[in-house]
Amino acid sequence: MATERQYSPLDRLLLQADTAMRTLLPFSGQPTRPSPAIVQPESELDDKQARHVAGLMRINHTGEVCAQALYQGQALTAKLPEVRKAMEQAADEEIDHLAWCEQRIRQLGSSPSVLNPLFYGMSFGIGALAGLISDKVSLGFVAATEHQVCKHLDEHLEQIPAEDEKSRAILEQMRVDEEHHAEAALDAGGFRFPPPVKFGMSLMAKVMTKSTYRI
Repeated sequence: MATERQYSPLDRLLLQADTAMRTLLPFSGQPTRPSPAIVQPESELDDKQARHVAGLMRINHTGEVCAQALYQGQALTAKLPEVRKAMEQAADEEIDHLAWCEQRIRQLGSSPSVLNPLFYGMSFGIGALAGLISDKVSLGFVAATEHQVCKHLDEHLEQIPAEDEKSRAILEQMRVDEEHHAEAALDAGGFRFPPPVKFGMSLMAKVMTKSTYRI
């Protein structure tokens, strides 16, 4: 019978470093699913529309960078093997979103945020801290974060020009996936954060969205 490979602390640190590089370097993440935008027709956006959509997609791309870091930090400090495995699986699924957003940003003639390394480091630290506190808190943080992401996606879907079917298809699929991650974390025993904590998280999210929209 095959047994699951046991990684040493050094192995895990090296894997974390590899994940960080694949998250932050251009076109390093390899999606397992094709982008939903592939089957959608290209639309003619004027310069103002293209800059606005690129800014929105840049926000979503940085959000996926943060999600990668959050999950990896939590996986590093998770107490239970099944929770660690769930975090690592969720991180793998988020790579699709990361790649899709970057592809769309490039198509719109722009580039990802230069602040991504900063937000990756901050999110990794928060994830590791949550995992150190308890797996229940860690899972609860995932759920609260994903619900916050869903709100941002809903706002962006309202702002995307009706003719931009490529960006819309990406955001709609991301919305489905993020909602699934949130519910899965709660079903696994995640702590439901009280409104004051969620409010604090929303303030932090606003700092990210305001700064990465343009740079």
